[in-house]
Amino acid sequence: MNTPPFSLFLRLRQACLELGELSRSLSLRERLLTGLVQGLCAVTAATLGYYAARLLGFGVGFWAAITAIAVTQSHYADVLSLSRDQLIGALIGGAFGLASAVWGHDRFPVYMLAVMLGMVTCWALNFGGAGKISGITTTIVMLVPIGGSFAHIALMRIFEVALGAVSALLVIRLAAWIEARLVPQQAPPAT
Repeated sequence: MNTPPFSLFLRLRQACLELGELSRSLSLRERLLTGLVQGLCAVTAATLGYYAARLLGFGVGFWAAITAIAVTQSHYADVLSLSRDQLIGALIGGAFGLASAVWGHDRFPVYMLAVMLGMVTCWALNFGGAGKISGITTTIVMLVPIGGSFAHIALMRIFEVALGAVSALLVIRLAAWIEARLVPQQAPPAT
């Protein structure tokens, strides 16, 4: 597809506006129920990720909980896509953060270069959505004062992100299974 980038941007913007209109057209009751289900799924996934990380000795567990909340969506395919971006971003950011921390520990320009190279790498590999996560992971590895080696910090972040993503995938799969059994399916409108 050879659509100019600006045209793609306009189409995406229009789709976002239409999605926003659809969301605003829901009744207060529907919005509250949707928020309740999303909140319950996010908290369940965060709890699962947090305690799994603690049980496995991967650190304090908060990155697993944060990742689980960040990727929890109402559809499994969306969770899968966001989880992939989280994991790839954590791997790339962890690698750049670790290499840069070893090479240029305490040099802020090295940190800035590492963040930028991680983001460019994500885009070059066609995982643009992982770019921000890569930058966040590099920041954690290089700037957050946590005891331990840079390698240990990078590996714990990657493992906790993976646990959080898997937790969200499991919870959303379970929620879809429960919904299929408890909520009657509506027939499509007749045309």
